[in-house]
Amino acid sequence: MFLHFGVNTFTDREWGTGHENPAVFNPSELNTKQWANVAAEAGISLMILTAKHHDGFCLWPSKYTEHSVINSPWKAGKGDVVQEFVDAATLQGIDVGIYLSPWDRHEPRYGHDIAYNEYYLAQLQELLNKYKNVREIWFDGAKDPKSQNVSYYFSDWFSMVKELQSSINIFSDAGPDVRWVGDETGTAGYTCWSTINRTSLSIGAPNISQYLSTGDPRGTDWLPAECDVSIRQGWFWHKSESPKRLSELLDIYYNSVGRNCVLLLNVPPNTTGLVSDDDAHRLKEFRSAINTIFSKNLAEDVYIKVSSQRSGEFGPENMLDKDHLWSYWAPSGDDGEEDHWIEVWTNGGGLRFNVIRVQEAIGLGQRIERHEIYVDGKLMIKGRTVGYKRLHRLDDDVVHAHVVRIRITKARGLPLISSIGLHFDPYWHSRITVN
Repeated sequence: MFLHFGVNTFTDREWGTGHENPAVFNPSELNTKQWANVAAEAGISLMILTAKHHDGFCLWPSKYTEHSVINSPWKAGKGDVVQEFVDAATLQGIDVGIYLSPWDRHEPRYGHDIAYNEYYLAQLQELLNKYKNVREIWFDGAKDPKSQNVSYYFSDWFSMVKELQSSINIFSDAGPDVRWVGDETGTAGYTCWSTINRTSLSIGAPNISQYLSTGDPRGTDWLPAECDVSIRQGWFWHKSESPKRLSELLDIYYNSVGRNCVLLLNVPPNTTGLVSDDDAHRLKEFRSAINTIFSKNLAEDVYIKVSSQRSGEFGPENMLDKDHLWSYWAPSGDDGEEDHWIEVWTNGGGLRFNVIRVQEAIGLGQRIERHEIYVDGKLMIKGRTVGYKRLHRLDDDVVHAHVVRIRITKARGLPLISSIGLHFDPYWHSRITVN
């Protein structure tokens, strides 16, 4: 979950000017425990807060600027949103992340490379010294359109991050740990590799979106993609907007999580300092829908047949257990066979499903380049990469089938399949309108 919150929340803007009076920041009921409760109910594992957006207003009492909560009426200038956020998420067992905007429209040193980068490093150090166990830190290449020649010393920033908190994951266009997927719609490429070449990437550079979306099968760097998208039209809360329909959120889920990516869904707190009831309700519906679809794996109750099996504990039963990382089916590599397949056979009556799930043993790398899925002998899917998780929704509303065949037609080495599933999605092509 991403949480965009700051002066823009109160000025009804997406990008602040940097000239806002800190007095506008005055949430009457700010409650980060409510944020964390909403996140926990939705099954969120990580929450990232905009500690500072482009307007330069800081949600913590930074000693390097007066443009912060220090000069707001909220808690008489004694409050610290970041600390309350970290405490609330930690209490729920949810990891925390921080976004510190490189672009600062308030700071007069912006545009003066050495002076501004020293200022930015000072704030970065302040945050990571004060707030421990940060799981992810979010960087982008946002710049003032009038100062495109300004330089951000990303290598210095990343070095400081790792020095202060070595286990942190750094997100940016070029990683080094997590990469942007290249758009803000929550959609990954139909082909999506976790590998990419960092040397081909430059943070904030134009014309790299397609490469970020697909990754690179010959890439030498492991940078899984993260798909950021907002539950509303904007990133900050606006009274005039409403949350996306459940059907839209499910489309996003299939196109992100279902394409080997992490989904980062923005849920912006409102002017009272709470996640709005509409957003909380939609999130709860979203979680409930995901549970409804995937809690039952129809493949567990049938017979699984495979093209071959490596000797030892690498049988097809591993694809139906609860370990989706280190327990897997491995075909034999001795027969020189390149066409590897899995067949799911019903015990009689036919299966009713419309979603097919395939997962690789991602801890041992991403290998599958192309795959096909046949239902009762009919080719239904011509797919490309799989990765940690691939979800295919069938075009037909509901399928009644006796045999499902998953055929791996091209792979880099032997394909290792950790899990397969057949599921029924009642929301897909539903005759019931889901608002």
